[in-house]
Amino acid sequence: MSMRALAALVAAIAISGAAHSEVKASAPDGMVIQIKGEVALGREAAWARLIKIGSWWSDAHTYSGKASSMTVDAVAGGCWCEIWEGGEVEHGRVIYIQPNQAVRFATALGPLQGLGVSGVLTLTLADGSAPGKTAVTLDMNVAGSSLSGLDKMAAPVNGVLQEQFDRLIKP
Repeated sequence: MSMRALAALVAAIAISGAAHSEVKASAPDGMVIQIKGEVALGREAAWARLIKIGSWWSDAHTYSGKASSMTVDAVAGGCWCEIWEGGEVEHGRVIYIQPNQAVRFATALGPLQGLGVSGVLTLTLADGSAPGKTAVTLDMNVAGSSLSGLDKMAAPVNGVLQEQFDRLIKP
């Protein structure tokens, strides 16, 4: 995706206001992003949706062009993988999982993979504002060499994560 397309995506997401997204910190050697929102599902249904990543992730942000090619093996050490005819990629590895509460991946998504950076993506579920609603928090922490220029990538990465998050919380 071009930087122009990413900038347009970030602008569109900022206008939508579906969830609260924030680049909490960025520097050439790291970024911290947090997105919070609420899904109109009970905790167990929200968890089932979260783990079925291919049902809500955007096709535009996959290697195969089909989010349905993505799966999560929801166990410690499990793969968040995308497999298609002619290729496969490991988007992340489950490093912590507590069903109906949280999943954490060691991951460097998309273009971050090629930078040799280290990333951790945590998705946490909590009681929502009313019965039948679940609060969802996404935390992304990325660190690498100062040569990585992560400060320049924080806003576009935030925008892409915001798009995925909005798709997750709008079943």
